[in-house]
Amino acid sequence: MQDLYKLTQEQNIFIAKRNIVDYIWKSANLEGIAVTYPDTQVIFDGYSVQGYKIEEITAINNLKKAWQFILNDIDLELNLAYICKINGIVGEGIFYNSGMIRSTPVKIGGTTWQPTIPFESQIKEELDKVSGESNTERAINMMLYLMRKQIFLDGNKRTAMLIANKIMIENGCGIISIPIDKQPEFYKLLIKYYETSNKEEIKEYIYNYCIDGMTF
Repeated sequence: MQDLYKLTQEQNIFIAKRNIVDYIWKSANLEGIAVTYPDTQVIFDGYSVQGYKIEEITAINNLKKAWQFILNDIDLELNLAYICKINGIVGEGIFYNSGMIRSTPVKIGGTTWQPTIPFESQIKEELDKVSGESNTERAINMMLYLMRKQIFLDGNKRTAMLIANKIMIENGCGIISIPIDKQPEFYKLLIKYYETSNKEEIKEYIYNYCIDGMTF
């Protein structure tokens, strides 16, 4: 699984900033927030929009803050503390104990499978083992690991995608973003991955349909 894009870090940051509203719009919809692209732009620009819950508007603004945190200092070390920081931003004002490793069981919609309780030492050890033949593959593997591990009480998918994109952007590999029309199939494959731990099918799907970039 080779890198589809070979960009400079500066070029990749440019692409991310240029399309940030699109990425936030798609991420919000992936989390079940049925926001339109125009309304996402209005919220991103700092205005309120009728028809959405306060929590939904907060979630979109938190995605904006998390993206900005990543892009403003892309070379920060990626470790468990950094991942907790991103989840803290994503969940601020929305869910309990954001940024804290959960100590209680969680359930996942669409499946009876339940992740085990995570432990800090185990997570650190497993994070060190996440790799790939390319930075793109490493980013996808990291995203899938974090989604299935369910380190936090909530916001795990958002956190996982943001962390994967830190890896992508830092290494000039483009952006991972799940297109709206691909999200139903992505969810189906994600549930299958949760239940079986076999990630090859969803990895190929992400690689083929969910990587955005630009040729300069």
